[in-house]
Amino acid sequence: MVGKPYRRSGNTPAGFDCSGLVQYSYSRVGVTLPRETQAQRLEGHSVPASELRRGDLVFFDQEGKKSSHVGIYIGHGRFVHAPSTGDRVRTDGLKADYWRSHFVEARRI
Repeated sequence: MVGKPYRRSGNTPAGFDCSGLVQYSYSRVGVTLPRETQAQRLEGHSVPASELRRGDLVFFDQEGKKSSHVGIYIGHGRFVHAPSTGDRVRTDGLKADYWRSHFVEARRI
């Protein structure tokens, strides 16, 4: 889905927001997840960042709110996410200053 457009409340390849991308991606492998980021954070169990595996969810605190952004860990220190209005689904590194300073938690479904 990398390269698909960001769309607020989007959960199809026509456009995704962050939680819509997660919900859609997991549905493709038969896993049902809630639609909202905060509800997704209650699924599965917490894992330390040092033990991340492909498919784990990574949550970030933006705008002073926990669980305001979510992505899917894809390995090698990178995650895929739908960042914001006007952008496209992309991959970023967890060690980048911005993401490292906003990281809240990782969860395994």
